[in-house]
Amino acid sequence: MEGSAICRIKCDALQKAGQERQMIIDYELIQLVAIKLIFAFLMVGAVMTMAGYSVLAERKVSAWMQGRVGPNRTVLPLVGHIPVLGSLLKGLGIFQPLADGLKFLFKEEIVPGHVNKFYYYLAPIVALVPALTTMTVLPFGEFVNSEGATIPLILADLDIGILFVLAVSSLGVYGIVLAGWSSNSKYPFLGGIRSSAQMISYELAMGLSLLPVFLWVSEPGATASSLSLVEIVRSQNASTWLLIVQPVSALIFLIALFAETNRLPFDMPESETDLVGGFHTEYGSFKFGIFFVAEYAHIVIGSAIFTLLFLGGWNFLPWIENPWPTNWIGTLIGTGWFLAKTIGLIFFFIWIRWTLPRFRYDQVMHLGWTKLLPLALANLIFYVLIVTWLDQSNLNLP
Repeated sequence: MEGSAICRIKCDALQKAGQERQMIIDYELIQLVAIKLIFAFLMVGAVMTMAGYSVLAERKVSAWMQGRVGPNRTVLPLVGHIPVLGSLLKGLGIFQPLADGLKFLFKEEIVPGHVNKFYYYLAPIVALVPALTTMTVLPFGEFVNSEGATIPLILADLDIGILFVLAVSSLGVYGIVLAGWSSNSKYPFLGGIRSSAQMISYELAMGLSLLPVFLWVSEPGATASSLSLVEIVRSQNASTWLLIVQPVSALIFLIALFAETNRLPFDMPESETDLVGGFHTEYGSFKFGIFFVAEYAHIVIGSAIFTLLFLGGWNFLPWIENPWPTNWIGTLIGTGWFLAKTIGLIFFFIWIRWTLPRFRYDQVMHLGWTKLLPLALANLIFYVLIVTWLDQSNLNLP
């Protein structure tokens, strides 16, 4: 009897300990999910803010290049009366994106009677969501915890991060195609057809331009061995940026990025001179605003991807160790350096738009199929031979 009572007490104690352990695990899981959700909302807010202010940058840079002033009227009622600061913020147009957003939000919703309403409403969402989804695998810095481990600032550190980026970002074209088809109008329909043809033409070259990058960072002696963007950035720390090692891949990727984001000189889906407004001709108010933000969100994400792949990410300069400390101050400096590179690329997008004329549709197709694609294939073969030679050299070492 005493033995059975002791066994019952031990079983109850083990069961209670298991329940407490399960409660601790559940609490840690809930805490982790909550942190990830907060982090995701902050990243969405950051990307949307950068997209909004990219519109302001576009307007100010174009005004500067054309000898104009640009937006300099919008100001908050109380802020405008602050000496010096109020006039400075007003002149810079800092509050213009807020005014534009409120304008799109409160404008009257006019839906043409001839559209397919379900897909008409769905198209702007499909255009925006891929850009916001892609950012989940984009690292923007790293920090060292109390145990000395380096933790990347990222929502999901996938081993196939760059493949995820290519797969999800290519879905954005479906929003444009849906907008063109659902509008039941000839000009949006032509814009949707152009967009799909342009995407097929340039995604091939874009994908082939990244294969030499994977080969290079995974060759014997390299620090990276996966398709994770974090590992690719770490392989460029105190080493050569991939822009220097693979300039042809960087050039092809950048040109294809312009085509994928529908920016001049590749804005065939819009092409105001011959398609009125292109795929969004029948859109207005908030739905048009979503398309507008989606375009600039893709530019922000594309600039960040190019920075991570070819410009060292948050690393300082080629062949130079990061000069900042490994604490939280260094994390902030590294993240700021990464954002500075990304903003520089966004400026490059704007600069090209207001410098080059639009290509004809046949020129866009000709460039993609007869120039970029053969160049990307030749570049891939060249780096396959280089990496094979390096492999053989390492095998022959004593």
